[in-house]
Amino acid sequence: MLKKIFTPLTLIVLVCGAIGICLVLYAWRLPPFATSVEMTDNAYVRGYVTTLSPQVSGYVVAVPVKDYQEVAKGALLAKIDDRTYEQKLAQANATLDTQKASLDNSHQQEASAKATIASNEAAVDSAKAALKLAELESQRQDSLIKSGAGTTSSRDEANAALDKAKAALAQAKAAVEVSRQDLQTIIVTRGSLEAAVSNAQASVELAKIDLSNTEIRAPRDGKVGEVGVRVGQYVTAGTQLMAIVPHDVWVIANFKETQVAGMKVGQPVSIVVDALGHRKMTGHIERFSPATGSEFSVIKADNASGNFVKIAQRLGVRIRLDAGQAAITDLSPGLSVVVRIDKAAEPDAAAPAS
Repeated sequence: MLKKIFTPLTLIVLVCGAIGICLVLYAWRLPPFATSVEMTDNAYVRGYVTTLSPQVSGYVVAVPVKDYQEVAKGALLAKIDDRTYEQKLAQANATLDTQKASLDNSHQQEASAKATIASNEAAVDSAKAALKLAELESQRQDSLIKSGAGTTSSRDEANAALDKAKAALAQAKAAVEVSRQDLQTIIVTRGSLEAAVSNAQASVELAKIDLSNTEIRAPRDGKVGEVGVRVGQYVTAGTQLMAIVPHDVWVIANFKETQVAGMKVGQPVSIVVDALGHRKMTGHIERFSPATGSEFSVIKADNASGNFVKIAQRLGVRIRLDAGQAAITDLSPGLSVVVRIDKAAEPDAAAPAS
């Protein structure tokens, strides 16, 4: 009877069913296959990919680099025709020289105005002395008239001389005041001349900046991406010329929200790189994303409308690659990797805080 029940076909079906159940338990990490190791293949190498653009417009006259070339910081990547910007710098320097000459002339005018004031003050002293002499002569003629020894014509001449001396003193004092006002005008006007010099100096600096910006240089050590600019091409500010990729790389692993419980900064990470023949590398958790990927998407889902289906979200985990691994130099941003993290492992005390 038992032989009829457990036929070969029945045994095959039972074995297949058992295998299927085991696969489901393994896929869902249910006992006896429960594990503290979390794995994701939604992980990629990341790096600082910088797109270079010019700040000035003009025709490109030189592109000394090629696609994927290694460059050092400060290396010339492209050059824009700088003849126009050299002339603008020369023009700005000429304007600065003119403004400086005007300011120097103002200082010379100040010195001249001060000398004029001193001369007019001396004229006032001279007019005072002449007035004193005229007053004494007038008094002497009045005394002579009273004693009968003087003449009326002499007294009239003395009085006229006295009036003339008074007028000369008033004129000398007015000349002093005019020269002082001229000096004040020169000093007040100098403020605008100094501002004009500062403005001209700023124009020179701007012209120097524009001239230096005709040379596009590498901001960091790294490799050039595809060179999209050609000699003779007219470029404007913001035109994408090429990209440069520094050597600094890290890994971003996007784990499901159901996987991140128990993960801590500093825990060791195992990384398998597809492009390097599934070569294994190591790293440590550096920090966690402040939000899930759906929060950074351009078009966000509105879960408050229509029917709702719960979907496990993914949280980005930044992984620092351990130093000293030779394969790090072979990694390029964008490569796919497989990441495994043992949540039971103790965090590395030397790992940076999030």
